[in-house]
Amino acid sequence: MEIHRRFPAEFEKQQGILLCFPHNGNDWPGKYGAIQWAFVEFIKKVANVEDVFLLVANEKLKEKVIGMLEMAHVNISNVSFIIQKTNRSWMRDSGPIVIKNSKNGREALNFNFNGWAKYSNFQLDKLVPSKVAEFLNIPLKQAIYKGKSVILEGGAIDSNGKGTLLTSEECLLHPNIQVRNENFTKADYEAVFKEYLGITNVIWLGDGIEGDDTHGHIDDLCRFVNEDTIITVVESDPKEANYAPLQDNLKRLHAAKLENGESPKIICLPMPKRIDFDKVIIPASYANFLILNKCVLVPTFNDPNDRIALNIISGCFSDREIIGISAIDLIWGFGTLHCLSQQIPE
Repeated sequence: MEIHRRFPAEFEKQQGILLCFPHNGNDWPGKYGAIQWAFVEFIKKVANVEDVFLLVANEKLKEKVIGMLEMAHVNISNVSFIIQKTNRSWMRDSGPIVIKNSKNGREALNFNFNGWAKYSNFQLDKLVPSKVAEFLNIPLKQAIYKGKSVILEGGAIDSNGKGTLLTSEECLLHPNIQVRNENFTKADYEAVFKEYLGITNVIWLGDGIEGDDTHGHIDDLCRFVNEDTIITVVESDPKEANYAPLQDNLKRLHAAKLENGESPKIICLPMPKRIDFDKVIIPASYANFLILNKCVLVPTFNDPNDRIALNIISGCFSDREIIGISAIDLIWGFGTLHCLSQQIPE
């Protein structure tokens, strides 16, 4: 029997959110203490509305985290702990992608995380998909194409749940920077998307935002807010490095078609002012929001555009509360709410 797979949209009903409590201070040099409390606040907001599946490195850290959650009055009855040491906390990329299939309901996909083809310490992160699938009691499927493991991060793709997927050329097709799958073509990726995610239509954007450690992840660029509407970041200052690539992406979106041949509705989201820290450009983006069952968590950056972004996103989700979460410390690790989380569909 042929198995039909479907990659649900993030705005569909969720069982919960996979998170990993930060224990690698090297990801946030000088800010690790603040990060832990920022993370407690993140867990609290998710646990108010759905389950949290929280990876912790060991029993000792679990006890510490429970104490912190209790101090912050988190709804701990909605938090389940999974003991698993990791290299980092970016569950969007090292965690499994859970999809629906026609055989047994849900299936966890292991896309062979390799440290974004940039870092050498990812051996512990590679264990996350099997550990999470076992905890959730979901079968795990290894992504293989033409006899080889396929590498793909969750942050590189976004789905409308109907067969259309957003991704970027910079992340997946660059010939020599952070190459995930050597000699892969668009046709190869589209075959993988069809087989494992049930995708029939791919919208390819160009480049990602400046300073992005992942080299072009889509979840800092544009996202589906419903099955026919895409929200995308644009830079208003022509002197900024992000101006031209984001204008190019906007042009591509206006020319794009959905799986049904219709044109998507396009909504523009501002960028925060450029953030530099310790001589590094930090990839801050309002597109890194996380959609939950009853609310949307939006990263904010102590910026005048925070309010504008919250209002625009609010207009996209009439049925959900919009909650801004200060991400000025989190972003020092080169990612925020969406990068740190992975939704588990119901």
